[in-house]
Amino acid sequence: MLTVHGPVVVGADGSEGAAAAVRWAAREAACRDAPLHIVCATALDTLAADVPSESVVQRALDAGSAAVKSAVAIAETEAPGIRVVPVVSREAAGQALLEAAGDDGLVVVGSRGAGGFSALLVGSVGLCVAAYATGPVVVVRGERDHVATGVVLVAVRDERDLGVLRFAARTAVRHKASVSVLSTYAYYQYAGSMVPMLGDLTEVAQEQASYANRLAAPVRDEFPGLTVTSDLVRAHSPAGALVDASAHADLLVVGARRPTHAPGAPLGHVVHAVLHHAHCPVAVVPHGGSHRSES
Repeated sequence: MLTVHGPVVVGADGSEGAAAAVRWAAREAACRDAPLHIVCATALDTLAADVPSESVVQRALDAGSAAVKSAVAIAETEAPGIRVVPVVSREAAGQALLEAAGDDGLVVVGSRGAGGFSALLVGSVGLCVAAYATGPVVVVRGERDHVATGVVLVAVRDERDLGVLRFAARTAVRHKASVSVLSTYAYYQYAGSMVPMLGDLTEVAQEQASYANRLAAPVRDEFPGLTVTSDLVRAHSPAGALVDASAHADLLVVGARRPTHAPGAPLGHVVHAVLHHAHCPVAVVPHGGSHRSES
């Protein structure tokens, strides 16, 4: 079972996207009664082959300090009384965030950054951290005018997602929200007369519904006051179904499916899609054992 005991860690670079992440992280730290580590990475230690002058180093550190100071002010306004730990790191972005989180922290990043460490674009730092973190990673994205729904949406596929569902349930309890469990099954849009050869779709749907119900049952028992609903969707694109459903949720929770032998530790294509297109923040939760690497 994945339980987050460590700090909430958020990247700060002075950008609008990072500010949104800081606000989200501050609220989450308050809910968890956890310290908030605000990290700005300067990547100075990656410049060994081209050592900058002392004045350049100092300017980079000063800029990092200014970004962190601004982020601290945002966090303390958003959640007065939280414990804030400012960090200006000489490491690269991904490594700085992973090290601050340790083995059981929650990492929060924005979906857009200002460039450099700063490049908190999904596809660079966000994807890197989501691929290697041993704990959950939240990418704060979505429309500014997104109306709170009180719903934590979680995608499930098989037994490996029980820990993912439990993470969603604990999050929902802290935020006094409900959990909506979404599972999908495919249909053969272009198979035509070959459909009978591809198996009985009714059996496929029943099997997927059975998976979802088996996962939801222990969570309902563990959190008796929590409303847990389950929805099975027939969809040509599971990612598309999740993106559509995210418009009606405050947080989308997905499991990190990390191919063992794939280069670059990529995430699955569904996770990639929701990180780029979801209408609300996305939490990527590792399945079981996880791995760390330089980033």
